[in-house]
Amino acid sequence: MTDASVRVRFCPSPTGNPHVGLVRTALFNWAFARHHGGTLVFRIEDTDAARDTEESYEQLLDSLRWLGLDWDEGPEAGGPHGPYRQSQRMDLYRDVAERLQAAGHAYRCFCTPEELETRRELARAEGRPSGYDGMCRDLPPEQIAEYEAEGRTSIVRFRMPDEPITFTDLVRGELTFSPENVSDYGIVRASGAPLYTLVNPVDDALMEITHVLRGEDLLSSTPRQIALYRALADIGVGKGTTPAFGHLPYVMGEGNKKLSKRQPESALNLYRERGFLPAGLLNYLSLLGWSLAEDRDIFTMDEMVAAFDIHDVNANPARFDLKKAEAINATHIRELPVADFAAACAPWLREPYAPWAPEQFDQAAFEELAPLAQTRVTVLSDITDNVDFLFLDEPVADEKSWQKAMKPGAGDVLRSIHSRLAELAGDAWRAEPLKEAVLAAGEAHGLKLGKAQAPLRVAVTGRTVGLPLFESLEVLGRERTLLRVDTALAKLAAQPGT
Repeated sequence: MTDASVRVRFCPSPTGNPHVGLVRTALFNWAFARHHGGTLVFRIEDTDAARDTEESYEQLLDSLRWLGLDWDEGPEAGGPHGPYRQSQRMDLYRDVAERLQAAGHAYRCFCTPEELETRRELARAEGRPSGYDGMCRDLPPEQIAEYEAEGRTSIVRFRMPDEPITFTDLVRGELTFSPENVSDYGIVRASGAPLYTLVNPVDDALMEITHVLRGEDLLSSTPRQIALYRALADIGVGKGTTPAFGHLPYVMGEGNKKLSKRQPESALNLYRERGFLPAGLLNYLSLLGWSLAEDRDIFTMDEMVAAFDIHDVNANPARFDLKKAEAINATHIRELPVADFAAACAPWLREPYAPWAPEQFDQAAFEELAPLAQTRVTVLSDITDNVDFLFLDEPVADEKSWQKAMKPGAGDVLRSIHSRLAELAGDAWRAEPLKEAVLAAGEAHGLKLGKAQAPLRVAVTGRTVGLPLFESLEVLGRERTLLRVDTALAKLAAQPGT
């Protein structure tokens, strides 16, 4: 197989918000296709009209664009195997289902849900596999006519072969499924609507997919699909080849449970709104089952593409670690050119994230502090709290920070600091002279710089931690700094003992 002949697919359902497990699957397919110089097909599984929404469809496209995971065939890109939304391919599926029945690969099943459950319970009680027992496999025409006369509805089931199915999983190695554990399964609902179990293999065959990389939760369906690929080849659907399969490890969340799309930390939107960089988030997600090298966690997507080998994916479950994700994202933030960092912060410097009015924002002042902020933020949304003191009329009110910094004697220290700072003007209002002034004021009270600057920081910014203080004061300016110290002193005057 030449590299260019590699064709993989990413086929999510447009239900709800995209989640990180889905993105990890998209990423591995994308990296595999790009590594081989092959084709990534983006296909939409929207055959469930009750759950699929156009809003979710648009979110999927927007999310992939934001992440930079481009596709070669699919919505917007087009391609020779369209349409790429399954809801637009229903006539094709109906035709295939009829051809499978005509060739004996599928049959109508008239069993009611109650009958199926009764027989399942009996099988479980007798210690037998509880899958479908083949009751309708070989119904004579007169029995079918009788059921139809009764008004019974029927689904279409695929007839599984009576021998084991063995395949080599690209992640897990050779696997064998015995026929008693893989029963005949439904491919068309009683309503005539095709099921996932039919449409995905049909699309794979027609779109000439060579590799299927997907989550471990779909492993049990693989022998069924392999049998269906063979049946499709028999009736002339596709080119008669069966894709190679690779099943990606589970992503585990809190409590060592599989990360569910219902859990808040699984939602892609959460990371986007917090200000994860696409490069940082993708870097972390790639580590959920794969690594570039044992001693290297930080890399670019170009480096991932160059190194990606599906055989290197670990079959063991991967645990989603938010702290590590944040640390990796922070490293990617540090590596941005300062101008790019400043531009990336823009959404968090305006409504609805910023607590200041648009006219209060000063781009030049922000850009002065951006290099300092870049070394401290973990996600881009951190920027708001780091620079709000520049654009608010008053520092934020944080009672915990106030109580921590404004201990007995803080008023005396602040008055000394105010006196020293007031002596600085013009070109002297710079970080180093400001630091020297606060140091001298602190020494007069027997305090080292760290203790002396604590009440000043809270007086000016409202918080006990933040950007380097003296560089912040330089940008804030003399008038505003002294005014905030005055305000803090007035507040302290109303607190006896300070």
